[in-house]
Amino acid sequence: MTFSIVAFDPASGDLGVAVQSKFPNVGVSIPFAKAGVGAVATQSYCNTSYGPRGLALLENGASPQEAASILTGGDEQRDFRQVGIIDARGRAASFTGARCFDWAGDRQGACCAAQGNTLAGPGVVEGMVRAFEEAGGPLVERLLAALQAGQASGGDRRGQQSAALLVVRAGGGYGGFDDRYAAISVYDHPAPIAELERLYAIHRLTYFRSDPERLAPIDAAIADELQRMMRERGFYRGAVTGICDATTLGALRDFMGWENYDERIRDDDRIDLDVLADMRRKHARWLAEHRRAG
Repeated sequence: MTFSIVAFDPASGDLGVAVQSKFPNVGVSIPFAKAGVGAVATQSYCNTSYGPRGLALLENGASPQEAASILTGGDEQRDFRQVGIIDARGRAASFTGARCFDWAGDRQGACCAAQGNTLAGPGVVEGMVRAFEEAGGPLVERLLAALQAGQASGGDRRGQQSAALLVVRAGGGYGGFDDRYAAISVYDHPAPIAELERLYAIHRLTYFRSDPERLAPIDAAIADELQRMMRERGFYRGAVTGICDATTLGALRDFMGWENYDERIRDDDRIDLDVLADMRRKHARWLAEHRRAG
């Protein structure tokens, strides 16, 4: 009913899980992760205690294989279970019970493990591992690439319904207060992986901090554009001068907070180009709606 991947990125220290299933709201029952410790995917009549217990075992020195053996060894229903575990050293292990719906199995790769049941065949998990290993970029995007590959290889024989993505990073959550770098769930959708990607684009802009390479000085042209935009929206009451002064920056801070760019608000005279592009899109839409209403 499900295919998933647990993975670790040694470059960033990120740990995560990505999953798709013909079962609603898998985000609440399958993915578990803790920064600096590991990640667990528990599925197939999933025993949700495997998540916190597995992480506790890793945190107390167990290897993923040892953790999987301990979790399943004391479970009378283990033949129906499936679990994938990875730790913050990139070591991975999986367990597939003998009574999981066919095709059921798992594969391990470099810093990852993929597992699934009720699949079109072994090519699903093999394709996931291969896609993860070949993909570039941050862990979030490599996990999404693995889900895409699993679906392209046949995926769940019953179809699609929900998907989830969980990536943890120390201090990576909103405001730096927790480790939930990306926690996105699709409850019920005919194309949940595509929907997960759409939601990730929103999450990335809203919750991720600015890429230093995507920052630009607020020059005269940008200052003029921002002043006009914010004046039309009621956030700036000064003259349109094209000068990035303290009044303009104060209005920009308020405007960015209003539009939910909290994590990309700055204290200098630079602006995130991705934010600026999104501001332009939203403002064009606002103008069109305002004209229709008028």
